[in-house]
Amino acid sequence: MLYIQKWKLALIALVVGAGLTFAAPNLVGRDTSDKMPSWLQPLSLGLDLQGGSHLLLELNTAELMRDKLDGVLDVARTTLRTEKLRYTGLAVKDGAVVATVLGDDAERGQARRALRNAIPNTEIALGDDGALRIAYGEAARKQMLDGALSTTLEIVRKRIDELGTREPSIQRQGDNRIVVQLPGVSDPKRAREVIGKTARMTFHLLDTETSVEDALRGRVPPGSMLLEGMNLRPDGQKQLFVVRKKVEVAGEHLVDAQPTFDQSAPVVSFRFDALGGRIFGKVTQENVGRNLAIVLDNKVVSAPSIRGPILQGSGVITGGFTVQEANDLALVLRSGALPTSITFLEERSVGPSLGADSIRAGTVACFVGLALVVGFMVVAYGLFGVFANVALLCNMVLLIGGLSAIGATLTLPGIAGIVLTMGMAVDANVLIFERMREETRNGRSPLSSIESGFDRAFATIFDANITTLAAAALLYQFGSGPVRGFAVTLSLGILTSMFSAVLLTRLMVVLWARRGRRTALPI
Repeated sequence: MLYIQKWKLALIALVVGAGLTFAAPNLVGRDTSDKMPSWLQPLSLGLDLQGGSHLLLELNTAELMRDKLDGVLDVARTTLRTEKLRYTGLAVKDGAVVATVLGDDAERGQARRALRNAIPNTEIALGDDGALRIAYGEAARKQMLDGALSTTLEIVRKRIDELGTREPSIQRQGDNRIVVQLPGVSDPKRAREVIGKTARMTFHLLDTETSVEDALRGRVPPGSMLLEGMNLRPDGQKQLFVVRKKVEVAGEHLVDAQPTFDQSAPVVSFRFDALGGRIFGKVTQENVGRNLAIVLDNKVVSAPSIRGPILQGSGVITGGFTVQEANDLALVLRSGALPTSITFLEERSVGPSLGADSIRAGTVACFVGLALVVGFMVVAYGLFGVFANVALLCNMVLLIGGLSAIGATLTLPGIAGIVLTMGMAVDANVLIFERMREETRNGRSPLSSIESGFDRAFATIFDANITTLAAAALLYQFGSGPVRGFAVTLSLGILTSMFSAVLLTRLMVVLWARRGRRTALPI
């Protein structure tokens, strides 16, 4: 018997109501949508529609692994010295820490055990000849790279959020790349400067026993290093400093940094966490009268003299900053240091006029496509074609509402997906109506033809949409940017199309069939 169960009626009402609710911000003006609850937001427009900047970043994985191995080297040196084991040639070479451990078999066994305890998650090989090799295995390398990329992604997101950019898109691409899209930002210069700063801050004591002149001649002690200053000397030459390699306080203990003024000059005030505050207090207490260099990304920002113990866990960075430089430095310090440096592989901007042209062209394409589909369905299937068109309009509302609900970004390929969805939505109705015609020609009654048309066409509709959905899933999995936007729109359009064709159209046809005695189908 031709009828609609009550639970299906409730489902239709619920889905249509939810679709209208989430689509509402897109159907009213901007002033009205801004007054709606925060969970009701209009569709975000992509760069190709709104205009803005596109940045492609790549992590310096070689530098990351080199830094990790430098840390392993320091731990290996400390461990061997603590165990009072003799060694020679300790260095980083060919992606591993290598050395030669001197002594007999017992000493080599002692070295192997001590190093394995001190340096976990590494592959340690120590031959009978004393040749030592410490390296990260493939699994450990992958885990470190994944962790570094996730950390970088989060830090980049924090920095962009603090810039006040509206609706940015920050996505992972591959194993070591990040795509950043900044809608409405035509000049990404400041964003690039803020994003690209590693912001690795450390505190070191100056080496007062080695002069800059000796360091320039290559006479730098093993425990010291020669660094440039961020500012120039009064004569226009680079400032140079000889600092101890030992990190007295690490920047990871920073919990806050704010731009402020000191004697009318822009500076950056900072504050450590409890542990960092204790370490900082101990360092300043034990080194009164010495200079403490503040190093940012291997450049000395300043090297003030320690006039007395600083026990409150806070301080000030001076460096001849402009107001903008002080703001940006505070911003990157608050967001945290990047695990490694990043390289900008691609940078491009899309003007707002080009985006407006794309919106206009996409809107025209949608309306022309809709008009053609509506006209065809009315001419080909009469009243049932009208039912299909009503379901199509509901389908469009559901699609827009669904995209808004999941926070999708609408791009030009996404508009193409909407236009494609229109054709696919009525395609299901065409299959159903043609099946009804076939059943009518075979002599079945109108009600029987309607029921048979929906029931027998469903399997074909389901199979066709499942295969298309699988293709869309592959596009989303292996694509990026606009391709993913197209895949999301297409996938959601498939689901809303099945709902509108199978349930909404059926509801309207059943209501028509139950209003009086039907002797023929209007198709």
